[in-house]
Amino acid sequence: MRSGLRGTRTGVVGTWRRLVASRAARRAAVAFAVLVVSLVGTVAGLLLGGRLAAEVGPFRAELAITPSLTGDTKVFIPPLGALSLDSHDGPAHLSIRVGALDQSRAEAIITSPNGFTLASQDAVHDLKEDAIRLGLRTLGVTVLGSLVLAGLVFRNARRVAWAGGLSLAVTVASLGAGAATFEPQAIEEPRYEGLLVNAPAVVGDARRIANRYEEYTAQLQRLVTNVTRLYATVSSVPVFQPDPSTIKVLHISDMHLNPAAWSVVQTVVNQFDIDLVIDTGDIVDWGSTAEAQYVSSISTLGVPYVFIRGNHDSAATAEAVAKNRNAIVLEDSVRTVGGLTIAGIGDPRFTPDKETSPPGSGESQETKEQVIASGELLAGTIRDHDGPVDIALVHDPASADPLATATPLVLAGHEHQREISTLPRPDDAPADAPQTTLMVEGSTGGAGLRGLEDKEPLPLEMSVLYFDDTDHKLQAYDDITVGGTGLSEVSLERHIYQPPGENGAPASPSGSPTSPSGPASPSEPAS
Repeated sequence: MRSGLRGTRTGVVGTWRRLVASRAARRAAVAFAVLVVSLVGTVAGLLLGGRLAAEVGPFRAELAITPSLTGDTKVFIPPLGALSLDSHDGPAHLSIRVGALDQSRAEAIITSPNGFTLASQDAVHDLKEDAIRLGLRTLGVTVLGSLVLAGLVFRNARRVAWAGGLSLAVTVASLGAGAATFEPQAIEEPRYEGLLVNAPAVVGDARRIANRYEEYTAQLQRLVTNVTRLYATVSSVPVFQPDPSTIKVLHISDMHLNPAAWSVVQTVVNQFDIDLVIDTGDIVDWGSTAEAQYVSSISTLGVPYVFIRGNHDSAATAEAVAKNRNAIVLEDSVRTVGGLTIAGIGDPRFTPDKETSPPGSGESQETKEQVIASGELLAGTIRDHDGPVDIALVHDPASADPLATATPLVLAGHEHQREISTLPRPDDAPADAPQTTLMVEGSTGGAGLRGLEDKEPLPLEMSVLYFDDTDHKLQAYDDITVGGTGLSEVSLERHIYQPPGENGAPASPSGSPTSPSGPASPSEPAS
């Protein structure tokens, strides 16, 4: 009897223990499920709604928080690249993408005497306020994401509440960890990506890049509009009117990695109905593979693009240019493009440094001889060519002398300053050989990113050349000058071209300057 009672008692205890264990396991399973659903809902809410459209200074920007193991901040500055900042730790990563300009705010900054100083202060204030707003928005979307997902999974008010509470705790802890470990001085040691990889050697720290680029892009939006109205807004254009069949060539040079210059080039191509673009080199600064993204803009121009290497362009740069479907790279070769026969050769040097002195200013005798020899090599190629060559292309004007009488026109760059001259005629030149004009273009990129440092910035310069479609002779040319950083001037000067006279000097070009907003200020050249 007693044995039976003990057996019954043992069975009840065992059942109770199993029941308790089962309930604990079930509660643990439910708690784990609530935790997982809460975390998944938190991440989903963050990815879907953890972003904020904001205004930072004159820019429209997008701020976003995403899950991360290391925290940090990344600032995207299209099309230059990005800056990575070791700003904080924790599971929340902040990204800031700089977008379009607010035209009215940009104009207010430009016209105000203390506009840029106030803009810098306002940008910091705006960013702080936007970060707080983004944090509050993040709390809302993460908790909402957890509540919605928990409601769909559990259909139990208590469990839904637990999921929301866990989400709130996780989000507050994550944002708190970021705030507690925030390092303001991180902006002084950014990691550069994209075209900004070489920025420290060119323009200094990130704050200077941001401030200068903001100013520069604000100006260029206005400048491009002015260029499109050049002919429509002034009445003092010279009497020359190109025939519809005239071949119109845009000569550009020394872009030096300036992304904002492409919009000006595109505008001129469209406005002047350009048939062909000629680029006499230094399209980039360092010849690196990272700069291939920059030269991809060539394909958007929609017209043939003839290119020769400058001393800042590597073989990889030339390959990147050649990948554009409309690009032709000349390397001691001759091609007929747009009805014109063009010969070209790249610069024999490769000097991807901040400053490159022109020949005669610190270069070795061997280097000078290499530059001259490249011109001699191209002259031989032209003389071996079956038929006349209309234009020869070199980067450095020092390569041009051997081309005298080999072709009527030589185009060059490198000096970052316009100049037109007549090449000295060799004593042994045939009497019927053409006199050769050398036209040196300024910097179409305003010397690129390094131009953002100068108090007297280089203007953006390019020229439109008009050729007769029958004899391929130069008839006229327009010099277009777009003011550099901090300037809002655009000017155009048209010249009626006259071939060089018997004295070996070019006839004085006739022309009238046109300037909707005043002449652009020149500055010192830098190669």
